[in-house]
Order: sequence, then C-alpha cells, then structure tokens
Amino acid sequence: MAVAPVTHNDVEKCVDAIIEKVGKDIKFGMPLGLGKPVHLINALYKRAKADPSIKLVIATALSLEKPAAGPGLETKFLGPFVDRLFGDIPDLEYMVDLRKNALPSNVEVTEFFFKAGSFLKDNKQQQNYICTNYTHAVRELVALGVNAVSQIVAKKEINGEPRYSLSSNPDTSLDLVPILREQEKKGRKIAVIAEVNNNLPFMVNHAEVGEEEFDLILENPDYEYPLFGAPNMAIMPADHMIGFNASTLLRDNGTLQVGIGSLGSALVYSAILRHKNNDVYNELMDDLKLEERFPIISEIGGRDTFAKGLYGCSEMMVDGFMHLYKAGILKREVFDNVDLQMLLNEEKITQDVTLGTLDALIEKDVLSSTLRAKDVEFLKQYGILKDSVEFKGGSLLVGDQTIEPKLKDESCRAQIAEHCLGDTLKGGIVMHGGFFIGPSSFYQDLRDLTPEENEKFCMTSVKYINHLFDHEFGNQKLKVAQRQDARFINSTMMYTLGGAAVSDGLDNGKVVSGVGGQYNFVAMAHEIDDARSVLKLKSHRMTADGPKSNIMMSYGHCTIPRHLRDIVVTEYGVADLLSKNDQEVYIELIKVADSRFQDELLNQAKAAGKVAKEYQLPEIYRHNTPENLLNTFNKYKAKGFFDPFPFGCDFTPEELKIGKALKGLKAKTATRSGLFKCVWEALKVKYVPEEFSPLMDRMDMRTPNSFKEKLEQKLLVSELIAQQG
Repeated sequence: MAVAPVTHNDVEKCVDAIIEKVGKDIKFGMPLGLGKPVHLINALYKRAKADPSIKLVIATALSLEKPAAGPGLETKFLGPFVDRLFGDIPDLEYMVDLRKNALPSNVEVTEFFFKAGSFLKDNKQQQNYICTNYTHAVRELVALGVNAVSQIVAKKEINGEPRYSLSSNPDTSLDLVPILREQEKKGRKIAVIAEVNNNLPFMVNHAEVGEEEFDLILENPDYEYPLFGAPNMAIMPADHMIGFNASTLLRDNGTLQVGIGSLGSALVYSAILRHKNNDVYNELMDDLKLEERFPIISEIGGRDTFAKGLYGCSEMMVDGFMHLYKAGILKREVFDNVDLQMLLNEEKITQDVTLGTLDALIEKDVLSSTLRAKDVEFLKQYGILKDSVEFKGGSLLVGDQTIEPKLKDESCRAQIAEHCLGDTLKGGIVMHGGFFIGPSSFYQDLRDLTPEENEKFCMTSVKYINHLFDHEFGNQKLKVAQRQDARFINSTMMYTLGGAAVSDGLDNGKVVSGVGGQYNFVAMAHEIDDARSVLKLKSHRMTADGPKSNIMMSYGHCTIPRHLRDIVVTEYGVADLLSKNDQEVYIELIKVADSRFQDELLNQAKAAGKVAKEYQLPEIYRHNTPENLLNTFNKYKAKGFFDPFPFGCDFTPEELKIGKALKGLKAKTATRSGLFKCVWEALKVKYVPEEFSPLMDRMDMRTPNSFKEKLEQKLLVSELIAQQG
C-alpha cells in the first residue's frame, strides 16, 4: 500500500525533509524549461551555500532566465520591459550566481540543453555540459545518480481526492520516477517532491497522477508565482518565406512536429494562411514558381486547405499548436488502439459511428459477430456503443430494452442501430506533447480549454513521442499508424553540401544549445515510409565582415550526419536530398543557397570532383537574392499579410520602434569604422524631433545630463531619423 506523502507549507522544512531522507550528498534532478520548482531549488541552493558539508549537484536543462541587457541604451530599453513581463517571477538563484562566477565549490550545475548561445563564453558550463539525445536524458540522470527529483505541478480535488498534473513537464518524469522507485526497493534513499503552483494549466491524460507519485509536497499559496512567459519573437521577411516554403510540404490528414522560435511561428502562420486564405496562398505559390522549381512539393505536399486536419506529435508543444487548433487545422484525432487507428487511416471507417463501423471491426477480427462482454466494453470505451448499454446474460440491455447481440441478424442490427450506437468515436487525441513553454497568452489558452477539449491534448513521455520503440503508452505499430504523413520539422544553423546539419555547436567545440530531440525526429522520419524530416535554414547570416553563407562546402562539427539527409528548406526553396547521389545533393543545396554564394559553392564542389565540371546551374535558380525576396514579400505585406507579430506582441508600439532602431545601431556599430560613422552622424543631431518625444520618455532620455547620455540620445535619434527616411 502506497504511503501518503508529507505535505509542507514551509520551504525550509521541506528542505530539512529532503536532507533527512537522502542525506547531504544530493543529486537533484529537475525537468527542463518551465517545470523547475523555483522556491524549492532556491532554498536548497541557499542551504548548500550556507553549509559546505552539503554537496549539491543540480542536473537539468534549459534554465530559464530573465533577459539581461548590456549597459547604456540596452538597459534603458530592456529594464522596464523585463519588469513588466517578469517582475513577479523569482530568479533561479543558482543561475544568478553562476552568471557572476560565484557558485560555491560544493555546488555543480550540469545541463544537457542550453538556451541558444547563452554559455558560449562560460568555460565551466561548457565543461559540465552533457551531450545526449532528449530520449536518453533519463538514462543520464540515472547514471549521474540522482536521488532527489522535483517539479512544479498543478492540483485539483477530483471526487474528493487530490489529483496532480505534471502539466508542462511529464517528458522525463513519467519514465524516471518508476526507475527511482525500483532503486528504492533495493534500499537506495530517494525523494520525489512536488511544488504546487496552480498557475500551471491542469493537463489530464498521461500528465495526471495521484499523490502516491510523491514523497513530499510543498504547497503554499504564497509560493505560487506567475509562469515564465517566453515573448513572441518578430518574424522577419526571410523567416516568413522559410515558413511558407515549409508549409507547402504539409499533407492534409497528416502529422506535424515543429519547434520554438520565429521559424516555427512562421510555419504555423503560413499553414493558417493556406487554410484560411487559400487564394492568396496559391497566388504566392504561383508567383514563386515553387512547384515548377521544386517538384517534391507536388509529390509529398499540397496547396489545398486542411479539410481533414493535422495531428500534432511534438516533443515541445509550442503556442503555435494552439493557433492551429483555433484555426480548425489541428483536428485529426488519433486513438490508442492500433486496429481502430488503421481502419481510420485506410478510410474504412470515419469518426461518425454507424453499423459499418461494427462491420469493419468484425472484418478485421477485432470483434466477434456475436458480441461478447469484452467486445461491449471495447465498443463503449471508444464511444461506438453508448455508455448506457450493458451486457447481461448474453444480451444487450438499454433501459428496458433487451437486444440479442447478433450482428449478422438484420432484426438485431436494426435494434442495435436504433438503441445502442453512439454518435462519434471518443478518446481521440489531437496533440501529444512532451513539454511546453511559450508566451503568457498560451498558458491562458490552455487554462481556458473546456474539459472536453483538455481530453484531446495529451502531455506525455518524451520517449513515447520522440522515437518508435515500444512504450507502455503504445507500441511501435500504433505509433507508426498514428504518425501517418508525418512532417518532422526542425531548424538548423548551417548545412554542408555533403548533407550534414550543424544545429547545436561550433567547430571549436563550443556548445550553442544541444541536440535535444532533433536526431530522434530525423531518425524516426527515415523509419516511417510516408514521413519526412525537414530542416529549416536561413540561407545566410550577417557578420562584422559582411554576409556569410550558411550553406558551405564543409564544417568541423555536425549534429545530423550526412547519411540522414532528407529535406532542407531555405527562404529560396526546398532541397530534396533523400536517396539522392552526392552530385544531386550538392546541386539541390546550391539551388536554395543565396545567389551571392552559388558560384563559389559550385566551384568548390567541382574542384572536389563532386559535381561534373560541365554542369551549369539553371537560370531559374540564379535569382536568390534578398532584394528579389523582399520585392515578392512586400507585395503580400501590402495586402495585409505576413505581419512580424501575427500572434501578438509583448512590446508596445513605442518599444517596437526603439527596438528596431537599437538593432540597427548594433549592426552598424559592429565594426570600428561603422562606430565612427554612427557617432559622426549622431553629432549632427541638434534637437529631438517632437514626434520622438514619447520614445525619449520611454527611454528616460528626455533630459540627458552627462556627455555620455547626450551622445546616446543623439545616436538613438540619428538612427530613428535614418529608419524613417
């Protein structure tokens, strides 16, 4: 019999209980992102700082931090914004000290995924980084010897009993806790702790657990803080075009995985454009000659609306999935029974229940033609028979009606159709996700789901989502059946002409972010006949030395090896690399590269003997320039499409203008000559135009005092004027 957990309303007493249970050598595991128990880990960290006899290892990923600004203009801009969005959210104090290089010697922080670029200059964290696939995170935690795990949870009283939701982070907990319980049975000291925060949406299905899941529960309304919201990022023109090109690869009645960031949002926006403004969508496809230049679109994608809809299967449930749900696109339901799922895939049944549903199940040997008790329970579970139907004495009972369960008998069939059949299948899921994080509006959308809608969203184990191996929630055959026409869409930083993706690190060994689940989804796409892996890539990047191609001959690091190449999408098109020989792969990638670099890439490929010396790139692929892209983009922007913030913005209109100016200044002053030029132009500014007064007020720069402050004001005004004209 499970022992009831001990509930504490004081975090210090909860820390005392952890130390009493596992001792002073604490290896503390927390989920990535949103799910960290901030009050508990802060108290535990403070205790370790005060008591050197405690050895604390913090094992996690993606430690969320409030945006930090550099000195001067950045601080004036970001300070009020950060206070407005994050003011009531407590900091992770180990991260505050880590940034100051002030972690005590008895505390270590190790992560398997970083916020992109956040630790490039931190050698200690680079050394402590664990390189692993997301699906192997549990294995790494076990190998590390974690003996205490904790996360925030939501709580509800259901039928008089407390129930808890792992909400944003069942991703690793569902697999890790059972392993730790097995270790506990063998005498190891283990602590599983929940920190209640009812700002979390109460997600049901696999995320809902009983109190027996935990040893300790920290519950105090005073500890409940707002959830960390990741602001929407601006979708730039090139991002929008990458998203548009990727959206042409989606197939109605298929499956979608997509990641965070502007490229993910751009894909969602264009999928909604395709569904709700199909005429405009098709016009842009024709303007870009996409199907003519990239035949793969016609072969595996489409340009029609999503009549049957998509099913989401993504390690991260981004806010974009809620936008797709509201738009009527995320609506294809999958079921946890492989026979039922395959009949739906084969269109032998629909979600509308008829006698034909029963006949199809009989033909597939799922049911006996004379229903048995287990058949009736199965049919009721999925809504094929009404809940009111009972099976007693070999007959079906519905109220006062007794019906023989003989599906070959016409009279019995008629009675079953009239009295027993349900209306539609039930228990369908439109979204399986492993974790979520997003803007605050996203969390509110989840909290606002009706109970019936909530049942359609299943937060679950990342091992269930990210690969095809059998899992307690479903075996490989079921997963493949659910994931028909899957498009597993991720982003990458660079791509080599040989077909390797560079997504997580640099050639000097520095880790930018982490592998996460990218390898899992790429590999899974290769194992499912109708699935495809799609990697989105910006064709070039701006550096202090000018533009550089992100498609290159070779690179000294890779995340996805070349033998797993599939589809690469840039703002200029779609490169289909699957089952192509090396010459074809090189040419396909050069077709979607920025035209400023195509000749160089082609010459390198020819010099290496990878492309025939007589080959000439067709003229139709020779116009991949930012100017041409903007000409097409602006045509549709003028019609009211492709807004940089289509899903809302946390910045005020004034902040958007200031932010754009600051971004421009940063780019222009990246070189010494650029800095001198900006200062020279700034010194020409004699007064602040009246129209900029609200912007100066927002930056608290209306009346600068020192020479430095006056120069900063002039620099900002100079750039605002430049961007106007």
